[in-house]
Amino acid sequence: MLLTRASEYALLALDIIRNADKPKGAEQLSIELSIPKSFLAKILQGLAKEGILESKKGAHGGFVLVKKSSEISIASIVIAAEGKTPAVFDCSQYSTTCPNGSIGSCTISPFLVTFQTKIDTFLQKLTLEDIFK
Repeated sequence: MLLTRASEYALLALDIIRNADKPKGAEQLSIELSIPKSFLAKILQGLAKEGILESKKGAHGGFVLVKKSSEISIASIVIAAEGKTPAVFDCSQYSTTCPNGSIGSCTISPFLVTFQTKIDTFLQKLTLEDIFK
């Protein structure tokens, strides 16, 4: 499970926010994207907590990007949205759910670690700007 709806919704919301000329609130974004407000608000709070978004208070408040789109990695977005480092397989190097309880002696473990490392590197290099060109 690499990306869930939380990551998808985070990317969709960030696309709108990055193109907005003023802060966008969770309610406004939830209407534009047809996403439940409570779920989206949780995602936006995670993005703010990780320093991707800033929350502006007041009548004209909402969320704005903290950095340029070219400085925000997809990895950081996914981690903020998911609340954890994404793993391709349940039994990857980031998981404690190895089916046989011994990932160190697993015959496919080296492949899983290599594959996960390549995915991590790709997501760290890929930016928000890259996916919306």
